Amino acid sequence: MPAKKKSSAKLKSVKPSGKREESFFELVYEVARQIPKGRVTSYGAIAACLGTKLSARMVGWAMNGAGKVKPKVPAHRVVNRNGMLSGKNHFKTPDAMENLLKKEGITVKNDTVVDFDKKFWNPAEELGF
Repeated sequence: MPAKKKSSAKLKSVKPSGKREESFFELVYEVARQIPKGRVTSYGAIAACLGTKLSARMVGWAMNGAGKVKPKVPAHRVVNRNGMLSGKNHFKTPDAMENLLKKEGITVKNDTVVDFDKKFWNPAEELGF
């Protein structure tokens, strides 16, 4: 009778939340919570920071559901790669995203962040990834 093979599966660590591992959406929310007031980042920058640079659309899906998440996620600070407020229609009103950004000192013109390059926050650089 052949000897049993040892399992090569690794044990997964348990997070403080009690979960065995973080979901992709939870990781996205953690990065988004780090965006400082008065700054914006892009869906692609968050995806790249998490090591999945081709998953910008998944980051968008996560932001779409961020309004129901606790603690709060500042989804208004996440825009597309050109600085456009592409997620604005997923807020309670179409102008809510722009109004939230304006309260933080970010100028928006024609649904685009003015001086996007200066306001851009790169999570990979800022968080040391």
